[in-house]
Amino acid sequence: MTDGAHRARSRRILGFAARQLVQLWWYELVLPKIGFAAVADRTRERRMRRLASRFRDLAVELGGLMIKVGQFMSSRLDVLPPEITSELEGLQDEVPPVPFPAIRTLAETELGAPLERVYANFDPTPVAAASLGQAHRARLSDSDAADTGFTEVVVKVQRPGIDEIVAVDLAALRRVAGWLRRVRVVADHVDAPALVEEFAQTSHEEIDYLHEAQNAERFAEAFADEPRVYAPAVAWERTTRRVLTLEDVTAIKINDTGALRAAGIAPSEVASVFAEVMFDQVFTHGFVHADPHPGNIFVTPLATGDAEGRDASARGIPWRLTFVDFGMMAEVPTELRAGLRALVIAVAGRDGHGMIEAAHEIGVLMPSADTGELERALTQLFERFGGMGFAQLKNVDPREFRDFGVEFGDVMRSLPFQLPEHLLLLIRAVALTSGMCSALDPEFNVWDAVEPYATQLLNEERGDLAQDLLGQALTSARALWGMPQRVDALITKADQGRMSFDTSRLERRLDRLEGVARRVVSAVLFAALVIGGALLVDPNPALGWTLMGLSVLPLLHALFAGLVGRRGRR
Repeated sequence: MTDGAHRARSRRILGFAARQLVQLWWYELVLPKIGFAAVADRTRERRMRRLASRFRDLAVELGGLMIKVGQFMSSRLDVLPPEITSELEGLQDEVPPVPFPAIRTLAETELGAPLERVYANFDPTPVAAASLGQAHRARLSDSDAADTGFTEVVVKVQRPGIDEIVAVDLAALRRVAGWLRRVRVVADHVDAPALVEEFAQTSHEEIDYLHEAQNAERFAEAFADEPRVYAPAVAWERTTRRVLTLEDVTAIKINDTGALRAAGIAPSEVASVFAEVMFDQVFTHGFVHADPHPGNIFVTPLATGDAEGRDASARGIPWRLTFVDFGMMAEVPTELRAGLRALVIAVAGRDGHGMIEAAHEIGVLMPSADTGELERALTQLFERFGGMGFAQLKNVDPREFRDFGVEFGDVMRSLPFQLPEHLLLLIRAVALTSGMCSALDPEFNVWDAVEPYATQLLNEERGDLAQDLLGQALTSARALWGMPQRVDALITKADQGRMSFDTSRLERRLDRLEGVARRVVSAVLFAALVIGGALLVDPNPALGWTLMGLSVLPLLHALFAGLVGRRGRR
């Protein structure tokens, strides 16, 4: 794209945002102030849907990063109304493919040689085309195949000029975020600049194929001892920042239930294993595939004649799950894991205040959040559902959950509630997992899949507590063990006349303690005189009022003795 085309693209994005902000300002700020709040409320849902629809059309027309923006917004249930997120939900990452000559030019520039010399064969028809790149099947040369151990590959190539498009789009989004920061009705609930920076980081990682290759290897290492999980190997000699060459692991798509049954694989069994593997990533490995949609997960039948097949068959599963596309991964850092542990413990203890503290620790609630109403809503939640275990919750009428969700939603949307990027990706992964498993097995319930890991977190917390107590006990034991020697050394010094004391600081502390003790006695005496006098006012008014009057003296001493003492020491 030329500079003129880049400027035109930026103007389209900024012009769209400016028009929507003017509309927001008119309906949400001006009309309520002049007595037409009802008009704004009545038209809000329709306006939100129209805004989302217009943005969807813009994203499809511009392509590039704007499709990713729409997908990102569709998952932001924490900061956007459901009218917008539901409208953007179906925004697909499918766009017309780039003509092969442009793909060839970029790939050959990156790899430093003609495609015919690099690969034994390269299919010009793409397997898939997305907004940031497209994939082609190819075959490695004999020498490369000997080095890597595989021949058939999939080559991902960036769309030409995508770096410049990403830079233009991010610059425009940062300007829009700056505008939103000045709109109070938005700024009170959303940190727009932070959202844009989170999105920018994810976008830069997604167009760096070296980063994706490293993710693929890290994922494979995490599941190296798990025969039910596989990730494609990387052909590093044929991989750069803009070209990624991976082992071709295409097999049965995880949602192709007909093909699964034809291969003798029960879809319900796939759902169970898939959920277990995904939650292993969350709670065990702390490194999660954040885009587990059907195009990125294959079910690969295994031949019982080879070692892998025998190993898998011994475990009753003669197939494995094969993951691809590692551009979007979610980290579960230590602080998030600690926050999740605290959250699980609070839920187990039906502790609304503890849940809010855990939410602050995770970073879900902004510091300015007034959480009183949320705590009351959580108390109501626990009163309604808190006595039920995971197995019982799945038997609750879904309409009851929906009714409570409507009540709870207003409270949540009123708070400055915003999900950090790593937590958003984590939630996205869990949501896609739940949807996929439910499609494979109508009886699937996510509670059953989560329960073992919730129990694991609670056991870890108990283990940490026991470890802390053991550490304290060992410290105390060491101190007691060394006490006789220290006492003997002290007595020896005393016998030899070598013991000396610096008592000046001790004397000052004793003086202060003596002053505090006197003020405490005065406070107790004041309370006794007041209470005694109040009790005697009715039977003996003279004595009662006398005692209450005398109580002023100890009160004055308790209040001002410390002040006088400090002035005297100065």
